[in-house]
Amino acid sequence: MAALLRLVNKKQRARLALLVTPRSVLRWHARLVARKWAYPHHRPGRPPKPEALRQLVLRLARENPGWGYRRIHGELLGLGRKVGASTIWEILQKAGIDPAPQRTEHSWAALLKAQASAIVATDLFHIDTVFLRRWFVLFFIDHSTRRVHIAGATRNPTGPWITQQARNYLMDLGDRAKSIRFLIRDRGAYFTDSFEAVFQASGMRVVPTLPAVPRMNA
Repeated sequence: MAALLRLVNKKQRARLALLVTPRSVLRWHARLVARKWAYPHHRPGRPPKPEALRQLVLRLARENPGWGYRRIHGELLGLGRKVGASTIWEILQKAGIDPAPQRTEHSWAALLKAQASAIVATDLFHIDTVFLRRWFVLFFIDHSTRRVHIAGATRNPTGPWITQQARNYLMDLGDRAKSIRFLIRDRGAYFTDSFEAVFQASGMRVVPTLPAVPRMNA
């Protein structure tokens, strides 16, 4: 473009509506040449840590306040991740995570928040229709997100019906069920052994609340 414009006289050049000036084209060309002959700059030292490894280390540290960098190092070796203990220490330090003794001094609420992702609770509540007919609603609540899943409603909450709703709930969870370790329930007669077997088959532990302690579930 710059070379062709030299062939046009000044009067004709002044009439042209140019998107760019010849000076801009020459500047772009100079940058292109400089980029072509510039050797790539390699940062000294070790290569950066993969993002997936960094996220895994941070997750283990946050979910387990009592684990130091050496304990996390051992857990990663058990998972087949070969990484140095100093690398784990560096990841925790850059993320601003304190050593294990300082992290274990957090409050009881912080501990519950760290473990909430592995806990689900279930119970029934009742509703009365306009004709004063009572219906019972089975629900599950995820402790980490506080999301409530309505499993179903019936006028007669029998054991077989509750068990079937439990199967449907696990199907709706999909892969999320693998991360749940505990299911909290009360001691209602409708929570039968077959109901517990549905969750135990998925690797969960069913934890019943103590008798006559309604606030224990909360």
